[in-house]
Amino acid sequence: MNEIAAHPACQGYPQDVYGQRGFLAEFEREVAELFGLEAGVFMPSGTMAQQIALRIWADRSENPVIAFHPKCHLECHEQMAYEQIHHLRAVLLGEPERLFTIDDLKKIEEPIGTLLIELPQRDLGGQLPTWEDLCEIVSYAKSKGMRVHLDGARLWQCEPFYGRSLREICELFDSVYVSFYKDLNGLPGALLLGPADFVAESRIWLRRHGGNLFTQFPAVISAKIGMEKYLPKMPLYVAKAKEVSKVLALIEGVQVIPPLPHTNMMHLAFDIEPERLLDAVGQVAKAEGVLLFNYAGPCGDGCRTEVSLGDASLDLSDQEIGELFSRLMVIARDS
Repeated sequence: MNEIAAHPACQGYPQDVYGQRGFLAEFEREVAELFGLEAGVFMPSGTMAQQIALRIWADRSENPVIAFHPKCHLECHEQMAYEQIHHLRAVLLGEPERLFTIDDLKKIEEPIGTLLIELPQRDLGGQLPTWEDLCEIVSYAKSKGMRVHLDGARLWQCEPFYGRSLREICELFDSVYVSFYKDLNGLPGALLLGPADFVAESRIWLRRHGGNLFTQFPAVISAKIGMEKYLPKMPLYVAKAKEVSKVLALIEGVQVIPPLPHTNMMHLAFDIEPERLLDAVGQVAKAEGVLLFNYAGPCGDGCRTEVSLGDASLDLSDQEIGELFSRLMVIARDS
């Protein structure tokens, strides 16, 4: 909070009030310009932002059918809010353990109003389609009259893989959502972006959802700090993830997913049950002062976790990280 209080924006702008004036308005314009979109609206959560986006596009197209990957956040982590609150109906594309393809989309016979694409696909270890595949999917969807929405919670990671700017990536989409508390380490908050009339309608739905808070000042300042502090280093994080993945792949009992990360995140599968592995993680943290990860869920005969490379990883050599994971596996097997 001290960093937030010390930021120049705290001195030079009045506090926003119910989403109006102050640094909030300036920040919304700044991010919209970065992405090459007309406007944006700050929201308390991505869950709220994406439901609003899909509802608006469904109303405009008069088609409540939405399509997305089986591991989409809306399907797996939001208690079916899109269905219960907005009466939307989902079509799941492809298979859970791979990216969906244009062929999966072409197999759907009923008209789809809105297609949601997640970049990167978090539950697949941060995988991304190739630029050519992405463009082909979007072009086909729009030729069929679909609106295309980007779940870009972790979009900040994608520039190195595509060799294209955030603006070039976002130009493909009708609307875009980004998060500020994940890669950018801000307080909870998200931005929904798109055409000016879409954003104006989003503000109405924001109030209907109870998300038009009295002020978002601390969250918006922390988002700005995250963009200044971490976004320029994203290529370093992605490069680090690629090198670390090569070291981890040599350790018996560890599988890297995908084998060469597309972004600065990856999934790690272990041939050890979660309880034993997490106990070993605690022992390594106590002895070395490094917490390798804090969660592991059951997966087959072992478990699986998610690792994102950031500032802390840059302080360690690839060899040191490999040694820590090797020690982890020895402790887990001996326990």
